[in-house]
Amino acid sequence: MSLEITNRVEKSSLKTLDLDFFYPKLEIATFDIKFWLKDELLLIEKDFRESINQFNWEEFNNKAIAIQCSADAIVPHWAFMLVSSKLNSLNIINVIGDTKSLEILMINQAINSYDFSDYKDKPVIIKGCSDQKIPLASYSIILEKLQPIAKSIMFGEACSSVPVYKSKK
Repeated sequence: MSLEITNRVEKSSLKTLDLDFFYPKLEIATFDIKFWLKDELLLIEKDFRESINQFNWEEFNNKAIAIQCSADAIVPHWAFMLVSSKLNSLNIINVIGDTKSLEILMINQAINSYDFSDYKDKPVIIKGCSDQKIPLASYSIILEKLQPIAKSIMFGEACSSVPVYKSKK
């Protein structure tokens, strides 16, 4: 009598979603405007605009940029906006803020542009062990996308998962 080992998880309709898939592929870099401030403290508009025009922006190609000021200076919002506008004109992904904000933005954009139709009416498990540290805020975005279409949503691994949502259909 031979006992065949069958993988019931493989045969089930369970769909696993690894959030690492949505993690940014681009290198994330910081652009610090403090170097364009006089004495790293005072913004002079004419000099600032000139710096933007003369700067070699090519070093930011194929990167995503967090625009910030690490100096303890009062910088008007429009200064950050000028840098962001320049990066936008060069099709460089950017955010005014820290690298964590940029990471969250990029993950959420990837989630929002993804086609989740393969998960319709299926039990879904959101993989618990990821290679990347996925920001907690992104989990609410993924639930927002899956909950209206999934039969059920769990978190963890197929062998050990926690139920999160079950459709009332």
